[in-house]
Amino acid sequence: MPLSAAETITQLTGIIGADFVIGEPQRMTSYLNEPRKRFHTGAAAIALPGSVAEVQAILRWANANGVGIIPQGGNTGLVGGQVPLRGDEVILSTARLDRIRAIDPAAGTMTAESGVILANAHTAAENAGVILPLWLASQGSARIGGVLSTNAGGVNVLAYGNARDLTMGVEAVLADGRLYQGLNSLKKDNTGYDLKNLLVGAEGTLGIITAATLKIFPQPEDYETAMVSIANLDAALELFQYLRARARRRLSAYEIIPRLGLDMQLRQGMLDRDPTPGPSPWYALIEVARLTKGASGTLMAAIEGAFSEGILENAVFAESLSDRTRMWAAREQMSEVQSKEGASIKHDVSVPIAEIPRLISEGIAAVERLVPGIRPVPFGHMGDGNIHFNFSQPVGADPKAFMAGAEPIHNAIYDIVLKLGGSVSAEHGIGQLKVDLLRQVKDPVALEMMRSIKTALDPNGILNPGKVLGF
Repeated sequence: MPLSAAETITQLTGIIGADFVIGEPQRMTSYLNEPRKRFHTGAAAIALPGSVAEVQAILRWANANGVGIIPQGGNTGLVGGQVPLRGDEVILSTARLDRIRAIDPAAGTMTAESGVILANAHTAAENAGVILPLWLASQGSARIGGVLSTNAGGVNVLAYGNARDLTMGVEAVLADGRLYQGLNSLKKDNTGYDLKNLLVGAEGTLGIITAATLKIFPQPEDYETAMVSIANLDAALELFQYLRARARRRLSAYEIIPRLGLDMQLRQGMLDRDPTPGPSPWYALIEVARLTKGASGTLMAAIEGAFSEGILENAVFAESLSDRTRMWAAREQMSEVQSKEGASIKHDVSVPIAEIPRLISEGIAAVERLVPGIRPVPFGHMGDGNIHFNFSQPVGADPKAFMAGAEPIHNAIYDIVLKLGGSVSAEHGIGQLKVDLLRQVKDPVALEMMRSIKTALDPNGILNPGKVLGF
């Protein structure tokens, strides 16, 4: 017979102690309220293990009793992968697994436990004279385990790659409590399947990551940052190709921002002043790392060349840290401001970089036909093909009625994405939000392979049940 909530709490208390088991509904709120407020199912309990051995003990117990375990880091996920689906699961919070185990600047590695807050990992790296280039808007609360479990990207993918690219090894607890000891710093290791890459991006459905060895890099001497005006997205693509040919790997970020999103931030008081060079339908936020002393001017020279060739209309450079901070705030606040402007329908998609102008133009036209007055707010990582294709409700519309009409909008965008050879989930994952969508768009052979792996590693289905594959 399934365990009752009371039995679950009692037995977990015997494993990790009463101070680290939460059973009262009012104390669970912060673990259950995910950012988009789409999912509202309760949990049997919250468990906060303080060691890898305690994680192992919890999973041995859960596997023996058929209890679903949902790993949760900072609860910043946007597709419901970190919150309950059924109501009888236990959320296993990694918050107490928060040690930086080692930093080796000479080897270019950091070993961090899964509960380390990403911003704290940045600070630890910077104190050692290096950088960890995983940079997300939610880094003040996102934790390493969750970032790896969703294979998060962020704004530095262009130069450094996404979470999987930055992971050299992982330590993970399997469904039956065994410990996979895969922490290493080898650049070459051809001894069979790459199990690290299987666990990174699996959203906790194959094992619970407890620590990881991550790549760190020398700190740049400085950054050159600019906001440029662009007439249209074909010009944005041309400018990106122009800059990449000249700055090469020093081009660390190339983000597109629509004027509408900036106007929202100014209206909501989220920016103290306009960081752009002037009115324009689109802007590109561009950053180049200055790796050595005396190497400044790369971005300015490239932009001056692009201006002379008519690729861009105007530009403003960050002349101080406050300028750079304001420019990046304009990018990082794009999602937040939409919640202040009412309901929004969101898509985390990717297409080949050359298809971004077509994706956005066709997508906006298709959705405006469905909902006249809708406010398109597409923005994001043009340099790696990942666009957050969001739509805010028409001014004065009823939020609930607007969200009730989301499905035709989703279908219109995903049809275009798939036609262009893209992905319906670029960096947010599948979670519980996109389970049905994954079944519709994924190659059947790939799905069968994924199901076989899940069954082999988690035969009793206790790891994040119902997420990604739906079982």
